[in-house]
Amino acid sequence: MTEATQRAAPCSPDPPMDLVAHPKNPIPTGVHAGFVTTDDGRRIRYARFDAVESPLQGTVTIFQGRAEFIEKYFETVQDLRARGFAVVAFDWRGQGGSERLISGSRRGYVDSFEEYVHDAMAVIEQVSLPDCPGPHYGLTHSMGGLVALLGHKRLRTVFERVVMCAPLFGLGKFAPSESFVGPLAAVATLTGFAERPLALTDTKAAANPFEGNPLTHDAHRFERMMALLDKAPELDTGPATIGWLNAACRAMRHVREDGFAPQVSLPVLFVAAGADEVVSSRATEELASRMRAAGFVEIPGARHELMAEAKRFREQFWAAFDAFIPGSEG
Repeated sequence: MTEATQRAAPCSPDPPMDLVAHPKNPIPTGVHAGFVTTDDGRRIRYARFDAVESPLQGTVTIFQGRAEFIEKYFETVQDLRARGFAVVAFDWRGQGGSERLISGSRRGYVDSFEEYVHDAMAVIEQVSLPDCPGPHYGLTHSMGGLVALLGHKRLRTVFERVVMCAPLFGLGKFAPSESFVGPLAAVATLTGFAERPLALTDTKAAANPFEGNPLTHDAHRFERMMALLDKAPELDTGPATIGWLNAACRAMRHVREDGFAPQVSLPVLFVAAGADEVVSSRATEELASRMRAAGFVEIPGARHELMAEAKRFREQFWAAFDAFIPGSEG
């Protein structure tokens, strides 16, 4: 099933089929956008970008982070295409242009992170594998890394290697401690508060100044993200819910269990941000030390969104990527 996929009725307002253009963030050429349907019936928006450079190096499928959307990755798409890759990007259920899960609301919600694995496999099986050239690689950010690790057994048959950028294996300083919020979220979920937001947030640029933000040192890239949300508020994902937090804590505990890491044979490079306050780089380093085929690199001083960071940090990230993904030197 590709871009001709028939559209089913979503839980909340119709998600946009078309990608959103902005003067600061033009849509790359050679794109094919549409929806796939997961095996549990959710509609997931995707975009497939043809390779533009030769020799052709294969395809990279991007697993984005929480509250992100395809348009945010246009610059990364261009970086990958310059290296000879075709690219596939998609929005997780409950965010961006994919089907929302709480009727009439854009709050971030999911029952289990295994549902995100369904999303990834639907896109890979219906778009990446049939429509894009091999070999296949993965590139993940934040929450996307946790999803990929949960689905490592299925992804091992698809991806040659995966680069995980600032993965979510533990909460950072920006959030309360996981040992405190995890049990509270579990109890609140069981007692009927799963859809309650964790906080009230405003995504408009005026309410989110660049100064002091935990995501990037780069003012231009930060303002570009805010401008996208101002132009297309339908792509926004509101605050995470108690149910989402409960699901995230369960997933993080699972991948950190003693018996989990030794089972992972998927070759992975973890790239951590040295000044990350959103996720725990130490949790990533510890997990990498127990995996069979994992490397760990930390970029000193960088904030959480390495692919949207200042030039000096992005160059280090892409150098690590190029050294790990065969044939990808840009």
